[in-house]
This record gives sequence, structure tokens and C-alpha cells, in this order.
Amino acid sequence: MKYQHFTIEEREKIQEMLWHKISVRSMAKTLGRSPSSVSREINKNIPPEIRRYTPRIAHDRALKQRKSRGRKDRLKSQKLRTYVVSQLKLGWSPEQISATVQKAVGLSISHEAIYQYIYSQIRGYGYVVKTGCEDLRPYLARRRTRRMCRGARKPYRIEKGPLPSIDNRPIEVEARIIPGHWEDDCIVSRASLDRLKTINERTTGLVFITKVKNGTATETNRVVADRLKVLPEQFRKTLTRDRGAENMGYADLEKSLSVKCYFAHAYHSWERGSNENLNGLIRRYFPKKTDFRTITTQEIQMVEYLLNSRPRKRLGWKTPYEVFYELTGVALQC
Repeated sequence: MKYQHFTIEEREKIQEMLWHKISVRSMAKTLGRSPSSVSREINKNIPPEIRRYTPRIAHDRALKQRKSRGRKDRLKSQKLRTYVVSQLKLGWSPEQISATVQKAVGLSISHEAIYQYIYSQIRGYGYVVKTGCEDLRPYLARRRTRRMCRGARKPYRIEKGPLPSIDNRPIEVEARIIPGHWEDDCIVSRASLDRLKTINERTTGLVFITKVKNGTATETNRVVADRLKVLPEQFRKTLTRDRGAENMGYADLEKSLSVKCYFAHAYHSWERGSNENLNGLIRRYFPKKTDFRTITTQEIQMVEYLLNSRPRKRLGWKTPYEVFYELTGVALQC
């Protein structure tokens, strides 16, 4: 049997099964893996300082080890390559393709490998398409000329520090069953210091949008506190944020809201996928280069209402307003 590396999805399933105290043999049967492979995966990825298996840490470690062995052609299979290219042309993201490829063609590939394949078709400083290759960059949501280095992004980000890690976040947050777990972020404008603070609830998809006059931690945390303090305390459990400078001073926010803050890893925006997706939806109403100084409170409230009133497939075609009311008894719809 040909060995395949564990995917992030498999590692997340391992974490969930460990939480429910399922045996290694049962895990292996569920994953279609040998018990020895699952056992090795668990034992080598339990750091003594954490003493528990964490999918993101395990996956990052595996990626680094594979990278050190040298790059390989990730799309040697014609069947796999055909599927990836066809789905890209349908507007699918590499992550969506990675999540469905196993079921579709019986093979697996990470979204990172798909990105590497796309940009491997380009050569030279003129970013010319290699002979016999196809330029797939136009099918990406962000049509960059070349792939950005992970260590070369926004210098104001705080990469290290004694911040509460997302790895220590309660496992119930991932389940999206209990309301009260939030994510937040800022949408910035190059035209001014004004920005939009977005807050979303993970279980119901409820959205709050507020304009912030500047990007200071004091102003940002004040806006978050104002929006969340209207809710009963039992529905303010956790808040997951990125490591931007505007999100510091979280201790005061935790105290005022009785909420526990956690921080995603630097440059791991997918760890706050719900919020990143929300920001993309908001950009449909306020495109890039929009000067937020010209946006009125009424316009922002209308966008917030439209997003919260839109039926969602994952909610059984109910709206965030409806589901939030059903789970909490709190009516927020105007």
C-alpha cells in the first residue's frame, strides 16, 4: 500500500477522537489507516509543554519536514491535475478543491500544494508562463503576479509573544454547536485611517459591523466591547483574533466582557475562516479603495442587516438572525 501523508482534516479528526477517548484501532479504521501510522502520528506530535495533540502544530511540523526534503511535482497524476484545473476554472478556491478532491478522484492534495503548482508555471522576473504550461493565476480570488513569501507580509503584525494561542481554545469552538464563540478583524482603507471592525459569531453566523476612527488598540477594543456587551454574559465565551497591533490590550477586554481571547498563529488567516469569508462578502458592498470616511452609519447598518437576513445553507437555509434567536432567545433583528 502506498503511503500518503496525513491531511489537516485527518489530523482534526484524530484530535476529536482523542477528545472522545476512542481507541487507536478504531481511529485507524475510521481514517482508513494502519494503527501503527496513527499511533506514530499521535506520539510524535504531543509536545511536553502542551501535553495534548494539536492538529495545526502537527501539520505545520509535517510541512516543514517535507519542505526540507526538497520540492516534488505535486500533480504528477493526470487525473488529479485535470480535476484541480477544471475546478479552478469554475471559480473554486484551492482550499475548496483540497477538501473535495479525495471524494471526487480518490486522491488527496493540500491547498498549499495547489498554490505551488499554479505559481510553478511561471518563470523569470517577467513572470512569463513557461512553454507548454497554462497560466492559472487569473482563476484565483487574489490575482497576484507571484506568490508572496509568508515572512514578508505586513510588518506591523506581531509574530511572537506570550499571547493565548488558538491551540488552547476549547474544542467546543470548532464544533459550532454552542453559541457565544466570536471572531473579529478589521477591514482597512488605504484612503484614510477609518476602518471597519467586523465581529461574527461562529455557530450562527451573526455579524456585527462598526466603523472605527483609527486603528489603535484602545479604540478597537472599545468598539468590540460596545457591540458585545448588549448580549447576556453566557453568550460571550471566547473571542478569536489575529496578532495585529490593534488587538493588543486584550486583558482589559477580557475583564470588561468576561470573555476569553485567543490568537491565531501569525499569517494563518484560515484559522479564522468564518471572519475572512465575512470580510470578502463585505467587500462586495465596499470594494477595495473605498474611502471609509464617506460611508455613513446607516449604510453600514444596512449591510449588516442584509448579511444577517440572508439564508445560509449550513444553517438549513435559515438566517443568522433566526438561528441566533432560536439558540439564545435574544432578538436582534430590527
